[in-house]
Amino acid sequence: MVSELAGTLTTHKIDTEKLRNAFFEPDGKPVAVKFGTSGHRGQLGAGFCALHAKAIAQAVARIHQEQNITGSILVGGDTRLMSRETARLCAEVLAGNGLTVVYPEIPVPTPVFSFEILSGRVCACLNGTASHNPPQDMGLKYNPSHGGPADSALTGKIEKYANEYMAHPEQIKSITLEEARAKGLVRNADIITPYIDALGQRIDFAKIASSALKFAVHPLGGASLAFYKALKEKYQLHNLDIVSTEQDPTFYFIPIDHDGKIRMDPSSKYPMSPLIKYVETGTYDFAGASDPDADRFGCATAKGGLITPNHALCVMADYLIRRHKVPGARAIGRTLGTTSLLDRIAQAHQLELEEVNVGFKYFVPGLRAGKYVLAGEESAGMSVSGWTTEKDGIFAVCLLMEITANEGDIADCYQALTAQYGAPFYTRVDVPTDEQTKARVKALKAADMASTQEVAGEKVLRVRDTDGLKVYLENSWFLVRPSGTENILKIYAETYVNPEHLQELIQAAQHVL
Repeated sequence: MVSELAGTLTTHKIDTEKLRNAFFEPDGKPVAVKFGTSGHRGQLGAGFCALHAKAIAQAVARIHQEQNITGSILVGGDTRLMSRETARLCAEVLAGNGLTVVYPEIPVPTPVFSFEILSGRVCACLNGTASHNPPQDMGLKYNPSHGGPADSALTGKIEKYANEYMAHPEQIKSITLEEARAKGLVRNADIITPYIDALGQRIDFAKIASSALKFAVHPLGGASLAFYKALKEKYQLHNLDIVSTEQDPTFYFIPIDHDGKIRMDPSSKYPMSPLIKYVETGTYDFAGASDPDADRFGCATAKGGLITPNHALCVMADYLIRRHKVPGARAIGRTLGTTSLLDRIAQAHQLELEEVNVGFKYFVPGLRAGKYVLAGEESAGMSVSGWTTEKDGIFAVCLLMEITANEGDIADCYQALTAQYGAPFYTRVDVPTDEQTKARVKALKAADMASTQEVAGEKVLRVRDTDGLKVYLENSWFLVRPSGTENILKIYAETYVNPEHLQELIQAAQHVL
């Protein structure tokens, strides 16, 4: 149900002082550390507090010592209310354990953490962010030496150790930031220049700069601001405007999302409404955005309005293949809930199509091996082999600008693809639920569908149960899976038949529930 306030600006700011106090002195017992697809998240207070940050940092220090991992750890975060404090606490704990820390003075985008690890300048990172979640939320992610999100085995160990320290906080070692700096254990670093220089080797900024088109980017109040500014200056992008430089941890300047919350989601039409208006009025031909930690992308164009992530991924994949932008890559990677139009594009170009569970961590081996011309997910995350092993919203926005400069409006590019491969109808529905139902859905197996031969008038071809339950039909599919961090069930469906058939698939999925 869409809130009547959706798309409007909030009438009041959140109580930052109350949230700050809750971070240091939660009202109630802090919840146990639990990693979702890539980190521990919760609302400031019992859901995420100072003790969570220190316990996770101590767990990471213990693992590095046990496994004799050497090298500095990059510690930082985005522009959220307690991101800086979370990073400071982590730096003090790591230094208290004798580990060296790189602690930048500016907000750090998630892809830049990955870039710095892959460059060899640091060996791992702790990243304070809750992605595009509401301002009241906070989180902490750990990326090991491969630069991508930690896998389940590693996060399980971090959880185990961190919860031990949650129960025995007196075992956490810490020194002040001043002491750590005096001992040479904590230092600053330039994280902008290396990333911007490298991005210039992957994106044709000269083509963008010479275009007669007008481009806009919106950092959505996040960590990408300094990076977009540096890109604009270095590559003389006079036709690119940064339409907002506002940074405020309440994110009050972001229009309210569908459920009445402030959510800095670049794929939602409500937070993106100012950018949609820009292209609708002809002020700009293309408007791009990345969320607060810059791992997700969004864009709107003059002809298409808001472009869905699925559409953008297909256009980017096709462009990267035809332009030979990722030499040696032999596959497209996508998550279970992402459009199957990517399958048809891969087949047409004689590439493999690899379908993985939801979570960018599942792309890490393939990205490291140079396998993917594109690895993407319907929730607006993507990267390519030879770049970052984290999703990169800055890279995606820049690539979409290059495509627009070279080949025209992204909506026209997508329409050309559907004319060639067929036009899919796609949706995702979030159903509120409880932990019991989530557990039941998570336990569903393909065998539970063994007696089902037909769904929504189509033959069942196969069923996958590695992450929820996905049913593949002749011209369509649907997926039911529980969220890893919220009490919702996610239903994804896609068909090449018609919009009415899409609704039949949703009803069939709800019947499975």
